[in-house]
Amino acid sequence: MKNIFRSLAMAGLLLAAPLAGCNDKLDIEPVNDIPGENALLTSADVQAALVGAYDATSSNRVYGGYVQFISELLADDGDFEFVGTFVQPRETQFKAVLTNNSFVSATWNDSYRAINIANNVLANLDKVSEVERKRVEGEARFLRASLYFELVRLYGRAWNDGNPQTNPGVPLVLTPTVAFSAADKVARNTVAEVYAQVITDLSTAEANIAASNGFFATKAAAAGMLARVYLQQGRFAEAASAANRVIASNRYSLAPSYAEAFEPTANTSEDVFAIQITQQDGLNDLNTYFSPTQRGDIEVSDQHFERYEAGDERADFFDDVYTLKFDQQYGNIRILRLAEMYLIRAEGNLRTGGTVGATPLADINTVRERAGLPDLTSVTLADILKERRLELSFEGARLHDLKRNQEQATTPDSPPVIIPWNSPRLVLPIPQRERDVNPNLVQNPGYN
Repeated sequence: MKNIFRSLAMAGLLLAAPLAGCNDKLDIEPVNDIPGENALLTSADVQAALVGAYDATSSNRVYGGYVQFISELLADDGDFEFVGTFVQPRETQFKAVLTNNSFVSATWNDSYRAINIANNVLANLDKVSEVERKRVEGEARFLRASLYFELVRLYGRAWNDGNPQTNPGVPLVLTPTVAFSAADKVARNTVAEVYAQVITDLSTAEANIAASNGFFATKAAAAGMLARVYLQQGRFAEAASAANRVIASNRYSLAPSYAEAFEPTANTSEDVFAIQITQQDGLNDLNTYFSPTQRGDIEVSDQHFERYEAGDERADFFDDVYTLKFDQQYGNIRILRLAEMYLIRAEGNLRTGGTVGATPLADINTVRERAGLPDLTSVTLADILKERRLELSFEGARLHDLKRNQEQATTPDSPPVIIPWNSPRLVLPIPQRERDVNPNLVQNPGYN
C-alpha cells in the first residue's frame, strides 16, 4: 500500500522529479508508482487513496510515535529521563533543538505527506459514488484536520501565547501538490487561520461520517478531536459540548481496568480512535522508546510516582521504571480515549459553571473509580488537572496542557533549568531543509 500511494504524496511539500534516461528503451514506467493523473479514476481508486491517507498518518514519524514522543520530551519537568543514545530526542528533552534535527524534520515531512494524500482524495470526490461521498469527504477532512492541529501546536506558538491572529502557524495547503513550483513556496498561515481550518474540517467530518465506521474515523472521533481543539483555545463550553457528544453516543465504555484500556493487540471499548498496527503494517515507536522490551529509553522518575494516591491502580501499571502502556510491539496506538472525554467535559463544565451531560464531580469520580480510587466529595480545577496528568501520562497531552495552563517545564541539567510555558524553546523549529527550498517559511524565534 505504501508503494501504491507514493506518487500521491510527498515528503513535506516536495515531489522528487523522475530520473531522465538518455535512451527511450530504458524509460520504463515504474510498476510501484502510479502517475497522479492516472491513479484516481474511479470511486474505488479514491477510496483506496483514503486508506493510503490512514496508512501515511500511521507513520512512526506521525501518530505512530513521534507526535506524542516529541511533545512529551519537550514538556518534561523531571517526571522521566531519556537515557538513550540518540542525539535528537536528547536535544528535545533539553529544550535545545537544532534546526536540522531529523526527528523534527521527519514529523513535518510525513505529516504533510499524509495531508497531501487527503487533499488528493478531497480533490477527487466527484468520482466517488454518491452513497459513499460524504463519508469519504469526512474521513479525509478528519485526517487533514488532526494533522494540522498537531503541526500548529508543535511548530507554532500556543493559542494563548500572544496574538493567534498574527502569530505564524504552519502553511495551510488545501489542494494537491503534484509538482513543485514557485507557486508552492507558500508562507506560514497564522495560528488562528490554521485553527479555523481545523474546526471547519472537523465540523464537516462530524456531520458526514457515520456513528459506526469500523476502526476508521467515526462521528465521535471528529467530535472528540473538536473537544481537544476547543479546550486548547479556552472555549470551554464548546469543549464540554463536543466531549458530551462522544459520551452521549453510548457507543463507548471505559475498560473494566486501567490495564485493560491498553489491551495490546486489539481495540478496546473506550478507543474512540486508534492507529492500527499489525505485524504486516505500521510501526509503534512508542513501544520502541518507552518499553523495557525494546530500547527502554524513557525511565520514569520517583517524582512521577509520587503524584499517585495510595491505591491508584495507574501507579501499578509500570515495570519498575517503565510504563506498560506501549509494551506490545504491534499494539495499536490510542489517539482518543473515552476517559479523556470525561476529563474534558469535567473541565469545560467546571470552568463555565455548566453541567452538560453530568456534573464535573460525577465525571471525575467516573475516572477515579476505574483507577480504584474513592470518590471525591467536591472537585476543584486542580483535581481535574491532576487526573488529566495521571490518566493521560506519556500519551502526548502534557505539552499542550502545560501551555494552556501556563505551567513550566525543566531541563535534565543539574540543577534543572526552568523553562516557562511560553518560552521559544518549547516550540519546534521549522526544519532547515524546508527553509532551504522555501525562503518564505519564516523561522521561529530563538532559532538561526
